[in-house]
This record gives sequence, C-alpha cells and structure tokens, in this order.
Amino acid sequence: MIKSPLPPSFQTAETPMNGGKPQIIKITLHLTTHTIQRLRQIPTSITRPTTLSPLSSLLSPLSSLSPAKATKPRKAHHHFSPSILVSTTTHSHRIQTLSLFLTQSLSLMSSSKKTSFPLLTVSLLLLLPFSHPLSLTRPGSSLDPRQLTALESLGFPSTSDACAVPSPRDNATSCDAAAPFRHLISLRLANCSTDLDLPYTVLQSLSTLKSISFLNCPIPPPRRLPPQLASSLHSFSCISSLRRVPGALLSPLRNLTELYLTGVPVMASAPIMIISNMVDLTSITISNANMSGPIPHHWHCLDLVHLDFSFNRLKGVIPGTISMLGSLQTLNLSSNFLTGYIPDSIGDMVSLKNVSLSNNSFFGSIPSSLSDLIDLVQLDLSSNQFNGSIPTFFSGLKKLRVLNLENNNFQGVIPFNSSFISKLEVFKVGGNSNLCYNHTMLSSKLKLGIAPCNRYGLPMSPPGDHLRSDGSDDMDDYGESDSGHDGNGDHHGPSKVVLGVAIGLSCLVFLVIFLVCLSKVCG
Repeated sequence: MIKSPLPPSFQTAETPMNGGKPQIIKITLHLTTHTIQRLRQIPTSITRPTTLSPLSSLLSPLSSLSPAKATKPRKAHHHFSPSILVSTTTHSHRIQTLSLFLTQSLSLMSSSKKTSFPLLTVSLLLLLPFSHPLSLTRPGSSLDPRQLTALESLGFPSTSDACAVPSPRDNATSCDAAAPFRHLISLRLANCSTDLDLPYTVLQSLSTLKSISFLNCPIPPPRRLPPQLASSLHSFSCISSLRRVPGALLSPLRNLTELYLTGVPVMASAPIMIISNMVDLTSITISNANMSGPIPHHWHCLDLVHLDFSFNRLKGVIPGTISMLGSLQTLNLSSNFLTGYIPDSIGDMVSLKNVSLSNNSFFGSIPSSLSDLIDLVQLDLSSNQFNGSIPTFFSGLKKLRVLNLENNNFQGVIPFNSSFISKLEVFKVGGNSNLCYNHTMLSSKLKLGIAPCNRYGLPMSPPGDHLRSDGSDDMDDYGESDSGHDGNGDHHGPSKVVLGVAIGLSCLVFLVIFLVCLSKVCG
C-alpha cells in the first residue's frame, strides 16, 4: 500500500461505496503550460483505439486547452486545474496509487524528449477498471446538459446553478443527487412573460420531474405532455396560469398525488373526467375554475385527505357514496349550485375536520349523523336553505371551533349556553328570521344578530312595533321590564285606552244614577 502523501499536483475526492456500484472520483490536475504543450503534441491517432477510450476522454479536453503565451516553456508556468470525473470501483489507496502514477507519467512527458504515453496508458488501464468513459464537468453546474439547455430556453439564467437553493417567489428548481449529472425533480415557473412557450421537445428533456407548478404564468398550455413526463409527475399545480387547462392535459397524469388548480378555467365536463385515473391522489383542489357537472358518484382515490371544489358551477346533490372517502379531512364544496339534503352517510367520514357547504341551495335539517364527527373543527353551512331546529349535539363536539349557520331558515330557540359559545372562535346564526335565543341563558351582549324569545319560544318583535291586547308587551314575560316603568325608570300613567274606557264607564254610571234620581223626584 502506498503510504506517502499525495503529490501536490493532485486533489481527489471519493464518494462512498454503494452496494459495489462504481464510485465517482473527482480528480483535479494542476498542469503547467509546458505539460499542456507536450500533451497537445501527442498524435491523435494514438487516442483513437477503443482500448484507450478512458485515456482519450482524459486527454482530449486537456489537449484543447490554450496555455498562456510564453517565450520559454520552462520559465513561466501558468497553471490550469480542470476537474475530471472518474467512475471506478477502487478504494482510497488505489486512488493514491493512480495519482502518483499519473503525476509521474505527466512529469516524464514534460521533461523527456520521448513520449511517456505508454507508461501513462498502462498505469491507468491496470489500476482502474473504468465502467464509463471519463467526462469533463462543466464549472458551476452539475445538471444534465440537456436539462440545462431546456431551462435556458425557459428563461433561467445560464450563469447560476440550477440545483442551488430555490427562490421562494420566482422561478425555482430542485435536483436529485445522481452522478455524474444531477437531474431536475421539481420545477416552478413564476411570473412568466407572455412570450414564453413550452415546446414538446423541452418537456421531453424534463421527463425526470416529479413536481411542476405554474404561478402567474399567462402562457398557452402545452397541447400534451410527453408520456414519460406524464407518468413521472406526482404533483401538478397551476395558479392563475396557462390561460386554460384542458381536461385532456390532466387526465393522463395517473401517478399524481397532489393536484392544485385555482384561478384558471378547466375545460372538462365534470370532475370525474379529470380524476378518474388518478388512484393515488391524496389532495385535490380545483377552485375558481368554472368547472361544471356533478360531484363524482364513484371514487378511485380512496386515500384522499383534502377535497376542494369551491367556487365552481357544480350541480346536483352530494352522493351518499362520498362516504367511501374514509380518510378525508377537508371537504369544501362552497359556492356552487348544489342542492338536496346532506346525506346521512357523512357520519361515516369520521376523519373529517373541516366541512364547508356554504353558498349553495341545500335544504332540510342537519342530519344527526354529524354527531359522529368527533374531530370536527370547522363547520360552515351558511347561505343555504336549511330548516328545522339547531341540533343540541354540537355542544358535545369538543374540538369544534367554528360554527357558521347564518342566512338559513332555522327556527326555534338556540340550544346553547354561554359557556359553549365562549369556547367557539366563530359563531354565526344571524339571518334566520325564525330563530331566537333565551335571554335568561344568553346575554344580548353576544350580538348574535337574532331576537330574544318570548314565552312561546318565538322571536320577539322589536320594541315599539306593536302592543299586546292585554296591555303588556313581550318583555314582561321574562321580567325585563315593568308595565309602569320604561328603561330609564320614569313612571307612566294608565294607557289612553284604559283611561278613556274608565271615563266612559264613569259617565254611564253617573247618567244612570241621575236618571233614577230624576224619576223619583218627578214621580
């Protein structure tokens, strides 16, 4: 084993062994002007045989280097340090041996009149069983050259490293750790120029991508994706980009786990036309996309966790088969044209945490099966046509923090006390004209947007609208006012009606007495 230190003209770096696979060794040569001149004088015929292909790959780049001008080769020594990637299965001591032999060989070639090329050839071929030809790396970038060219055509600067830390807002990429060349696994195009294009050939070069996203890129969508890229993608995101997204562009993405589309028209007759083949999906967001059609009745992505079809033009009912999505945690169908009842089977979706069905045309009562959703945190049923009384089981949902029931047709008395309402971050019940609260349980300071109840459990009319026929108003029923006092404590006399009746009766009695007395006198 060679115990002497490496010669100063070499620097090596070795990657760890991985299951006996070839290692990648980076060798940096510090060559002088005279050495390079001697290398350039080697006949090209020597480097052509296939048996010398590893050495040919080594010497070809070096022979093309242009040393600085020097009148005497041995006086001024200008150093060059090209890096070379060597694929090998040798260990560190063999690397040292290679370094020593290569240095000695180059030294002999620069000092001897006779070429030492055979010695260099033998030392390389005996010490290293090359599995791949040597290749010269491009300074500043380790990315696949084809992908680097593709990125440049998409507006990425050629001077920066495409595999560096990505920008949080602009165009960004991430790469794998392959060698000798790394490959793109993530691409984000942000704030694109309207002149940007996505040619099919460029997309072919990016077939290693696992994730692609467009942010504020109003460019024409590609007509189709290369099959290899379509099968490689796991995440597709489009935010206010591509002008429109054809369903035919999305449906081949069979291996997607995440689909995010918002602020862009989706050209599909129904959601099922897009997601029918995406069996691995865990998150779907198609929002504000002008998408029409019904909610799917059959689901193939049974591991779905997040479903958002908000702000579209969906019609029909929520099918009972939606309970097949047993892992679903977020269900957002707000701002559509949906109608019908909430299916009882929703209680089987025990993983649900956030449910929003607002701004639709749902009707009927709230199903009691919702009480089984013990992990429910947010429930928004606002701006629909729900009716009936508000269920009492909401107070038993310990994790509930948002309950929005406003702008519906609920009726009766709110069944909650102030302790439950105070635990909620959001509680809205306004806009239900037949709903009221018991003022002995809830304070008017809560500003619920509804009236208190009278003794019959009906909403009390606003003060001053009308008087009851028995001369007392509704607030008397709960002792919040007195018939002889107003809110300021000022005393009021008898009402005008009662006073008029009393005066009339008094006059009548006086008249009867007067007539009786007169008859006695005259008789």
